[in-house]
Amino acid sequence: MSLSQYIAFTGLLYLIGFSALNFIRQQGLSARFILEGLIFTLAGIVLSLFYPVSPILFLILIYLITMRVRVLVDMGNWFSARKDFRRALALYSFALRLSPDESGRLVTLISRGVTQLRMQDYEAAHKTLEGALSSAKVQLRAKYISAGYYNLGIACSHTGRDKEAIQCFYQATQVFPASVYARAAERALKERGAKK
Repeated sequence: MSLSQYIAFTGLLYLIGFSALNFIRQQGLSARFILEGLIFTLAGIVLSLFYPVSPILFLILIYLITMRVRVLVDMGNWFSARKDFRRALALYSFALRLSPDESGRLVTLISRGVTQLRMQDYEAAHKTLEGALSSAKVQLRAKYISAGYYNLGIACSHTGRDKEAIQCFYQATQVFPASVYARAAERALKERGAKK
């Protein structure tokens, strides 16, 4: 097998693997992910005709390019957990400027809202999370939606929107009842004496 065939096989296997994961997670396929992966695979094939390209290096690069937004969000979440909010917010802003697909944009906004909560900027968190959840046109993993509603409920609680908070907590329990966010939302509902 030639090097260009290895590159083609690696790229196609990568695309099929991640598409299968999205299908299993019931997130659907991202046309942008497929297109970017195919373009990068074709570029890798052409480059390998003139210059030896390691299939391992190619796999790392295709991952970083197609998953760039998720990588930046994970880095932002890492900084946010360590209370380095300035860097976390900068990474989320950078991720949003990299033309994310709709699910990547929503995950970024939910992570930004959670960071704003940690910063105790409750109005900004409410605006970010409400905007993300109301504009959700794609099916995200239930974990993200549950987290979004739970954290929006927290933001509502801190901004005097008690009825909206109860609705958000209730939504968090309905979306993914087995999640840690649903259990926290159930506790929040019990504290408020609200019925589930």
